[in-house]
Amino acid sequence: MATTVPQSMLSSALTSMITSMMTSSSSPNTAAPLENTSDPKEYHTVLLVINSVVLLSGMISLSLMMHIMRFSSTSITSIAVLNLIFTHFIFLLSVPFRIYYYANHQWDLGTGFCRVISGMIHIHMYMSFLFYVIILVTRLMSFYYNTELVVSFQKFHALLISGAVWIVVLVVVPCIMHSFYGKIGNNKGSENNTNTTCFKFGDNIAAAKVLNYIVSTVIILVASVLTGLQANTLRVLYKKHREGCSSQQDYGAQQKSLCFALVMVVCFIPYHMFRLNYLEKIHLENVNEVFLTLTTFNCLDMLTFLGRRTWFMCCPKMTF
Repeated sequence: MATTVPQSMLSSALTSMITSMMTSSSSPNTAAPLENTSDPKEYHTVLLVINSVVLLSGMISLSLMMHIMRFSSTSITSIAVLNLIFTHFIFLLSVPFRIYYYANHQWDLGTGFCRVISGMIHIHMYMSFLFYVIILVTRLMSFYYNTELVVSFQKFHALLISGAVWIVVLVVVPCIMHSFYGKIGNNKGSENNTNTTCFKFGDNIAAAKVLNYIVSTVIILVASVLTGLQANTLRVLYKKHREGCSSQQDYGAQQKSLCFALVMVVCFIPYHMFRLNYLEKIHLENVNEVFLTLTTFNCLDMLTFLGRRTWFMCCPKMTF
């Protein structure tokens, strides 16, 4: 009996969300105001469940990965992975505040802090995408160019670039967020945020609509192209080694890279495809928040490193 209530609440919330989407898409020419017609608290139930799962599984994933990284050698790829781990860690620190809001249905921690927590999910998504691209491009270059270009790019350079990226993210981005994020225009979202609601900045997106179109299109195209190239790499290696490919170190590394590519496809492409539609239908702000929150499941990407060798390292006394 204990599990039936949350399941029914989640089912009701999902049904209401889908009904709202169908209603809004079936009557595009209506003159209704661009507001959410459904109760935001119904979406809060879905968002509460998603964020709770992401927080719990994300912390487990990062803990396992940090243990694994102790045994790995330093390389450009491992530096990118460490940056990715740090990106997930910084974001997961903000998730409890999201859980608090969706459980409490009101925000009393200040408008400025609301903008910070709201912006963190976007920073996490774009930073993760950046490091995915770095990892995939590095692996593809080592395959297609016989590591010549990768070797010429020293680890010291990778560390310098990592430092520069985090300086921009931790210094420049917060300044931009403080000055502009959630402050453009005098709209209902801004007024509500001064009271007890949070994460309602949909009206502000009009000021950067073109930029959002460009960013979403670029992410969809880049993720699709890199996934195709990575799949082709595995196809070439399989044709070359056939049955013995599983014992090849390069094949295993390219498999992990394909997993990163698939994480991009599954977590990022659906959201950005929906976002292209959302930019013209701001009244779907609650649905957009659900799609945006689903992108945070990429925190589980570190589970792609788990395997038999990993269990030997984590539990050396166990036999398989």
